[in-house]
Amino acid sequence: VLIAIGRDACTRNIGLETIGVRINEKNGKVPVNDEEQTNVPYVYAIGDILDGKLELTPVAIQAGKLLARRLYAGSSIKCDYVNVPTTVFTPLEYGCCGLAEERAIEEYGKQNLEVYHSLFWPLEWTVPGRDNNTCYAKIICNKHDNNRVIGFHVLGPNAGEVTQGFAAAIKCGLTKELLDETIGIHPTCGEVFTTMDITKSSGQDITQRGC
Repeated sequence: VLIAIGRDACTRNIGLETIGVRINEKNGKVPVNDEEQTNVPYVYAIGDILDGKLELTPVAIQAGKLLARRLYAGSSIKCDYVNVPTTVFTPLEYGCCGLAEERAIEEYGKQNLEVYHSLFWPLEWTVPGRDNNTCYAKIICNKHDNNRVIGFHVLGPNAGEVTQGFAAAIKCGLTKELLDETIGIHPTCGEVFTTMDITKSSGQDITQRGC
């Protein structure tokens, strides 16, 4: 059995306690505010040592750039730790951006959300007869903000490529209406998001019956 998940934050015994920087004793990570500032005003932290943030290289790079610009170039732009696209590169890839459904319910309340979802299968799976409807797509929308997409999830081939493109749209305020108005490229995996019309609350069958 191999356990190879997560990272240890090597923040102990490097002198942080000398200057009073607070760390989470459970995991050694450093709590910061929304500007990556620790409890000591002149000490900042970025990257995987941040408590409660994503451990992703592109996130650390972006946070570092934005911090430098705020400190030395007069910028006020902060790092967005919510709308971060990421992918799990399993044999059937999983990609996501924004909030998980459970987190969205905690933050906005179930009654204020609409969740659209669909099963699908890629065209290239049709000829070899691979398992149909094992791929899954879902978006979570805030009903009280023009059905803005606050969560994007896809399980299927090349999920990372699909997610990266939609992540830019989500940063720009993507809504369900805009998705409905978008012409899909047929046949692609990303097309499913332009035709999705079944809500989770309806309980309707989400099985796809054609390519």
